[in-house]
Amino acid sequence: MSHNPVSIGQVQCGKKLPLVFIAGPCVIESEELVLTTARRLAEIASKENLSLVFKCSFDKANRTSVDSFRGPGLERGLEILAKVKQETGLEVTTDIHEPCQAAPAAEVCRILQIPAFLARQTDLLEAASKAALKYDGVVNIKKPQFVAPEDCIHAVKKCEAFGLERLLLTERGTTFGYGRLVNDMRCIPIMQQMGPPVIFDATHSVQTPGGKSTGGDRAMIPFLARAAVACGCDGIFAETHPDPSQALSDGPNMVPLDEFTGFALQMQKFRDLFNEIGSTSDIPSA
Repeated sequence: MSHNPVSIGQVQCGKKLPLVFIAGPCVIESEELVLTTARRLAEIASKENLSLVFKCSFDKANRTSVDSFRGPGLERGLEILAKVKQETGLEVTTDIHEPCQAAPAAEVCRILQIPAFLARQTDLLEAASKAALKYDGVVNIKKPQFVAPEDCIHAVKKCEAFGLERLLLTERGTTFGYGRLVNDMRCIPIMQQMGPPVIFDATHSVQTPGGKSTGGDRAMIPFLARAAVACGCDGIFAETHPDPSQALSDGPNMVPLDEFTGFALQMQKFRDLFNEIGSTSDIPSA
């Protein structure tokens, strides 16, 4: 049975605990940008007593266009993420796309993220699970946009079959026709019944996929995030960037870095209230 709470290094994620924030730029654009952002997030986490894991991708292998920026690649990307961990003390996470990336990524990153489009790939889940076991890590499985929340149990059981019980599940929206995602907030309690803590991806949920590039509406991020926290999610995934308008990937969906503190503190207040009044499972039936 999957652990809940889950230990992410010194960070704890799960029932009755403060929110965990998974935050950082979409992709590694440069070492300078990543370190600058990570240092600022570490300052915010320390000052405001937030549980925070730094996130950034070394390769965006699923970009819409072949001409789109993808990142520095595995080797250089992990070097930069290792510097983040060393300089800030933050745990880090990144997404992997092939089984061969799992072990080297797990040496640096406490959480291995499985992209939504790849969450049914047994070989990838196996490699990630075994690497996480070896390096005392966690696997975060993003619910595919085309899969019902109940069907995430198959990915959970695959990881458990490979011996891993430190799992997270992430809700990131469901395809609704062409060019739009919607969030069914029932996903949160449904997936929590499978055992792992559930994270809400507030930034990818506001994407508008399709066309020459994926767009989005960051103004909707706090509305969806508040709803998710009210439904009991255990963490918030929120990509952030010093200047989203100049970002090389997913700019329209990212929280401006100078707005992150206010966003995070508001979400934590909602979490405190949720923990105070109790979840629906704590309320006796009539």
